[in-house]
Amino acid sequence: MPIQAQQRVPPVVDDLDVVGRLRAGDERAFEALIEQLHPTMLAVPRAHVRTRASAEEVVQDAWVAVLKGLDRFEGRSSLKTWIMRIVANIAMTRGVREARSTPFSSLAAEGEEAAVDADRFRGPQDAFTGHWNAYPRDWSTLPEQAPLGRETLRALAHELEALPDAQRTVVALRDVYGCRSEEVCATLEISAANQRVLLHRGRSRLRAALERRFDD
Repeated sequence: MPIQAQQRVPPVVDDLDVVGRLRAGDERAFEALIEQLHPTMLAVPRAHVRTRASAEEVVQDAWVAVLKGLDRFEGRSSLKTWIMRIVANIAMTRGVREARSTPFSSLAAEGEEAAVDADRFRGPQDAFTGHWNAYPRDWSTLPEQAPLGRETLRALAHELEALPDAQRTVVALRDVYGCRSEEVCATLEISAANQRVLLHRGRSRLRAALERRFDD
């Protein structure tokens, strides 16, 4: 059950201080950490397990592992990155049991898929080869409520779920939960270049879906 706003422990910048409070059995510190990280942690197992229920179980197991492993945290990475790696490791193990054992690094290697349809650009016979045929629409001209409407947000969430596993995971971590690129790379054990490609392709697909919605 979520704790009341006035009872929340303010975020502590010093990870070692947070760990010290957790080791001392500070329940409020643990509740605050769950509230801060739990939604983000749920994004990671979805690339490895079949269902949201399985992802929830992975995260629950990860919290148990975090509490048991606090004595091993040495501050070499951020506490958030350390916890996210625990989630990823448990998710991969669970994925093997569910016969979905493809490592994330291989999901990230998606070939030369175009992020934007080729017909959006001018062809080789044109003097401006590679330039846009028509620039993407400036959505700032739309009524303010359109991009933030409930139906639009629901459609965007649906399109996010429809992305390939690797793209969905990276976009969710970066754009939904606000993780830094280095955190995503460390959590998923992918290169910075792969992370950029997956983020660009995922964002491009989401923008294309919104274009279809708004331009229609």
